Amino acid sequence: MKSETKTCQNCKQDFTIEPEDFNFYEKIKVPPPTFCPECRRQRRFVWRNERVLYRRTCGLCNKNVIAIYHESSPFPVYCRECWYGDKWDPTSYGREYDMSKSFFEQYKELSNVVPRLAMWQRNCIDSDYSNMAGESKNVYLSVSVVKNSENIFYSKSVDKSKDIVDCLNIINGSESLYENVEAQSNYNSQYLLLCRSCMDSYYLVDCVNCSNCFLSYNLRNKQFCINNKEYKKEDYFREVEKFNLKSRASRQVLLKRFDEIKKKSIYRFGNINRCVNVTGNNLLNVKNGKSCFEIYNIENVKYCYRAFDIKDSMDFDYGGWSELLYEYTTGALHDYNVKFSYSAMDSVRNADYTESCRNCSNIFGCISLVNTENTILNKVYPEEEYKKLREEIIKQMNEVPYIDKVGRVYKYGEFFPIELSPWDYNETLAQEFFPITEDTAKEKGYPWRHSNIKKFEITITSEKISDNIDDVNENILKEVLGCAHKGNCSHQCNVAFRITDYEFKFYKKHNIPLPILCSNCRHYERFKVMPALDLWHRKCMKEGCDNEFETAYAPDRPEIVYCERCYQQEVY
Repeated sequence: MKSETKTCQNCKQDFTIEPEDFNFYEKIKVPPPTFCPECRRQRRFVWRNERVLYRRTCGLCNKNVIAIYHESSPFPVYCRECWYGDKWDPTSYGREYDMSKSFFEQYKELSNVVPRLAMWQRNCIDSDYSNMAGESKNVYLSVSVVKNSENIFYSKSVDKSKDIVDCLNIINGSESLYENVEAQSNYNSQYLLLCRSCMDSYYLVDCVNCSNCFLSYNLRNKQFCINNKEYKKEDYFREVEKFNLKSRASRQVLLKRFDEIKKKSIYRFGNINRCVNVTGNNLLNVKNGKSCFEIYNIENVKYCYRAFDIKDSMDFDYGGWSELLYEYTTGALHDYNVKFSYSAMDSVRNADYTESCRNCSNIFGCISLVNTENTILNKVYPEEEYKKLREEIIKQMNEVPYIDKVGRVYKYGEFFPIELSPWDYNETLAQEFFPITEDTAKEKGYPWRHSNIKKFEITITSEKISDNIDDVNENILKEVLGCAHKGNCSHQCNVAFRITDYEFKFYKKHNIPLPILCSNCRHYERFKVMPALDLWHRKCMKEGCDNEFETAYAPDRPEIVYCERCYQQEVY
């Protein structure tokens, strides 16, 4: 089979379907896509709200809860105890399929009535204010935290780590970190970027197996370095003391110097380790992975993001320990052959168009099911009747497709239309990775939410927050602090924030001055350093080298990007 070029019905740009893609589509019995890979990812991301939280009431027990759904959502929202409990039956919302109406119309009708989980959590302890977290403990205002992580505050994408504050993409047993980005097995360190197995260090870029290093870059197996210069142990600590890390003003000066170090550093074309036949960025222990980002322990995948321990999958985001997943986002665990779905949370098999289901098999167009099989639109059927009706629905989806507000056609084989998402575009991950204006959203037919004006009784404005952590005592826990952005940014600003007890003790222990930005604004400032989820064909920037490669570093970014050979010669 030859490759085929198609025109994306969303962005109108051409994209190529390779022979191996067709083989995968045939294996899972789906037609080839009509959206390009980038538009497919954008569409999935509109089905993931990570950071916009609301206060509302549980629809079953009337308890006040924090939820990812606005109170205007048409469906009931249950607290964790009620949603996971046995006081309600998701199949009681089941309905007959109507062949005179399109599938997505009927799915929307079901969606409007079936209860949802207030905050996406799975097997978490002491984590009432965490979202998109599983198998972890004491997680607070953090997202995508899994693998028995503990004490995770204001961070994103943390696996098997503990005591992590204000970090992004942390894996493999990291501990006691502050403002780390892309960390593997680091310990007791602050402001590290692309570092592995480093400890007791500050403001490093691309360092490996280093300890007690400061304001340095591209180091390997070093100790007691400042500005890439080695010191005697006692001299090193004497020099570090001069930086006055307890002061925010001193830290601001250090951040400017850190920015200069980022510009001096040599960046490998991709952060790729122990991989075979891959393209993408931030890949670890991957075999046959194309156009993938933030993945590890994976085999035979394409167009995947933030995934681990999966195989034979395409167009997959967020999850692990699963196989044969396609056009899927959020929280897979032990799933098999799941397509066009959001949150098949645990042990779902042979499913199409599902949302927030657990321990189910042979389901189609279902929401919030548990321990159920042979089910369509939450109605249970005998096995043979289920199989027959499923085939009839797929045929009908192709003959009577859903057409959205601007004319995009949805037959069987397309992920949920954006306009069916329970969230508006600017509430979701799509706005983080594919930011657009309200006018553009209106033009494309995407829903948009106008935020309510946030009125907080701020007791300490950002200008009056103490500069030095030594000047702060436990009374700060009673205060409401004002964010320096004051809502005048595009960072989903919370306007005000509090300091928690754990956070206060962490700052004291590690000599960190109080922040003056809310957690959302701090996240977006960190996020700026990350390359896009895209690849560019570029030439090595080492003078005299003609090697070319695909890289996530866009040509207009400031990093000095080398090919593999030049990087190894220069750094190791």
